[in-house]
Amino acid sequence: MTLDVKSILTRARVMDNYSYLLIDEKTKLSAIIDPSEVAPIVKVCNDLSIKPDYVLNTHHHFDHTDGNLELKKLYNLKIVGAEDRIPGIDIKVKDGETWALGESIAHIIDVSAHTQGHILWYFKDDKMLFTGDTLFNLCIGGLFEGTPQEMFEALKKIKLLPDDVSFYPGHEYTMHGVEDALRYNPSKELLEYVKNAELRLSKGLPVHPTKLGIEKKVNPYLQANTLEEFTRT
Repeated sequence: MTLDVKSILTRARVMDNYSYLLIDEKTKLSAIIDPSEVAPIVKVCNDLSIKPDYVLNTHHHFDHTDGNLELKKLYNLKIVGAEDRIPGIDIKVKDGETWALGESIAHIIDVSAHTQGHILWYFKDDKMLFTGDTLFNLCIGGLFEGTPQEMFEALKKIKLLPDDVSFYPGHEYTMHGVEDALRYNPSKELLEYVKNAELRLSKGLPVHPTKLGIEKKVNPYLQANTLEEFTRT
C-alpha cells in the first residue's frame, strides 16, 4: 500500500461533491481527483503543507472540473483525463492504460454512460477505486450522454472488480438511494448499511470508503443481473 487518501467535501449542502487528495507515500507526489471547488482543497493542502502535482479528472462536468484552471495556475500542476472537454487538460489517458502517481499505479477503465469519456481511476495494488459519477453509495449517476445499456455495461465492469476494493464516489448521495434500495431488496444487510450511513453522516463523516463486496449486496443497480431488470430499478 503506497497511497494515502484525504476526502474533501466541496459544494457542501448544494451538490455535496467529493474531491480527493491522493498522496503517494514513497515519493510524496500528490494529485487532486475532480476538484469541484478550490477553497476547501487549498485549505487541506495548506494544512498538510502539500503542493499537488496533478489533477485527475473522471469526466468533464463542471462540478468535477471547475477548480482545474485555478489550481493549475496556483500550483503549476498537470491535468490528466480522458477527453478534450476537460478544462486545461495536459495528459490524456485511455481505457486499458495505466498511469503512475509516483509508485501508485492507476488502471484506467472506460465507463462511458453518465458522460461519454467518463473513466474510473482504479489503484489496483492499493485496492482503491474512484468512481466519479458512475457509482454512488446505494445509487448511480444519471444518463446525460449515454444509454441504459452503456450504464449497465459500465457497472458490469465494476462488479468484476474484487470485493475487497474500496470505492470513493463523486458525491454524497447515499440517502437519495435509500428508498429505491429498500423497495428493491429490504435485506438485513441493507438495513445495517443504512443505519451505519446515518450514523456516519450525523457525525459529519462521509459514508465512504465502502467495500465493493458490500455495495454489490445492497445497491439495487449492482444487484440487477439483466438489462431488463436494470431498467426497472
